[in-house]
Amino acid sequence: MVMVFYGSNGKSNPVSMENRVEHQMKNQITYDIYLPSDLGTLYKVRLGLQNLEGSISQLSLHHFKIQNTSTLDTFSLTINKTLPPSLNGDRWIEFPIQWPLKEAFSVVTYHLTVFSRNILSERNLVHMTACIYGTHGDTGDRSLPWPLQKVQHGEENESFLVIVDAVELGELDKIVLLISSKTDCKLNIKKLHVKEAAKDYPIYAFEVNEEFSVDANKPEIQREIPRSFVIRGDKQKNDIYKNLNKGESQAGDVTEYTVKVYTGDKRGAGTDANVHITLFGNEDKSELFQLSESLEHQNPFERGKVDTFKIKTKKLGRLHSIEIGHDGKGF
Repeated sequence: MVMVFYGSNGKSNPVSMENRVEHQMKNQITYDIYLPSDLGTLYKVRLGLQNLEGSISQLSLHHFKIQNTSTLDTFSLTINKTLPPSLNGDRWIEFPIQWPLKEAFSVVTYHLTVFSRNILSERNLVHMTACIYGTHGDTGDRSLPWPLQKVQHGEENESFLVIVDAVELGELDKIVLLISSKTDCKLNIKKLHVKEAAKDYPIYAFEVNEEFSVDANKPEIQREIPRSFVIRGDKQKNDIYKNLNKGESQAGDVTEYTVKVYTGDKRGAGTDANVHITLFGNEDKSELFQLSESLEHQNPFERGKVDTFKIKTKKLGRLHSIEIGHDGKGF
């Protein structure tokens, strides 16, 4: 059994309950845990089981209690859940910590939809996990089981739904995807969509559009996928968010920016990777934009060249920083 503690200033490393000082009574075990003092005020705990591949072991949890031995502040919660709920079920649960006179977060069920071109042909070969990040922390690595009976077929996609229960994450901003296999195979992932199960909107879209060549002799492939755009429930906002990357203007609600990129003149300075940028202002931050359509060159980011891009986004106020990066493709 492993626990991860989240505080206002960050999170702890996974704390294994193995070899901890413990006091055991009938159906009750007490562990003494020393956490870093710089975590700040604890607001959630993630509890799970590790190293259970191929195992049918389960753990029934009835009650959880945590006490700060210095201040004697105490939090307790009735859980009554079994980990994992099924052989292929989620091996983690999260719950918020509610201290006296402090408002606690709530537990939210998220729907993560994976869109791919070849799910059915590769489902028995590939293992995938995803960690969803938001303004209130992350879910940790959660397994994405292949639901054999629930793969949906579209004109160009196959998709399946994964249910993730987590303490509310706030605004979602990225997903870290881990892919591994015991044999050589290729997995073509188009995109990921995440939303709260109880709401139709917002839908957070993460564009991937990559074919992963998985090798049994290589360690798992890791990709950090930034948020591409958000689909809002309000139709006008919906259209704005969906059309930003297409360059379509919405009068009054959109500001146009000109981005010039000066690629260095040293050997190897250019790139064929997909470059992206996010703008940050004192009022808001933009969506993530792919810098793909240069006004000067069909093939942007060549050595010693200057490329100009036009992007439209919501009003950000006074710009103070940018985040720029690429997906690592090519040379």
